Amino acid sequence: MSAPWGLGIGIVIPARDEAEALPHVLPAIPPWIAEVVVVDNGSTDATAEVARRLGARVVTEPRRGYGFACLAGIAALSPRVDTVLFMDGDAADRPEDIVRLLAPIAAGEAELVIGARSLGVERGALTPQQRFGNWLACLLVRLIWGVRYTDLGPFRAIRREALARLGVRDETWGWTVEMQVRAARLGMAVREVPVGYRRRIGQSKISGTLSGSLRAGTKILWVIGAEALDAWRSLRARRPG
Repeated sequence: MSAPWGLGIGIVIPARDEAEALPHVLPAIPPWIAEVVVVDNGSTDATAEVARRLGARVVTEPRRGYGFACLAGIAALSPRVDTVLFMDGDAADRPEDIVRLLAPIAAGEAELVIGARSLGVERGALTPQQRFGNWLACLLVRLIWGVRYTDLGPFRAIRREALARLGVRDETWGWTVEMQVRAARLGMAVREVPVGYRRRIGQSKISGTLSGSLRAGTKILWVIGAEALDAWRSLRARRPG
């Protein structure tokens, strides 16, 4: 079955120890999605076996890190995929919102669409540190580049050509903010659409622990600072004299 808009859509699902959650995720993905790639990011459970049994293609990326997993998944997509959708494997993202994410791309209104977690967010699905980190990062992006974001949510869709143009390379938890900052720097057409968000199945490896939240928050701020410094240096290099 082909996608309703003629897009070649590939889904990349980074997953580490998500054997319990994947049966709630993969069967709910629409049948018109061209490819579903689950990236086993160093799991110690049956994540890979469960994903294969449910019809996904499994890629192994033993280097732990969200960016590492996303990059491995992108590399595994076939040439027929022209639009890449990222979603987590913990069942927090709702597959029923996939159409909502893809619609602005199909209409030619955006190259990158971010799922802003504001529609039916379950109680406890977002920790206080996640909410504060999102607010702070989005505020800094607006102050530095003048682009208003409300969320750094991982559930997002992007044209494959646009993704290549951005050159996102972060290997860990700066992946999403690097994508959004570089889109802002390039003046890329970006839309946010409201999506729901549920309590994840299983234990969070990052936001569920204080040390993990601190590491992720530090990396996000570091990426914003590095991108701002690079933009400043590029501006200086273009100035005459």
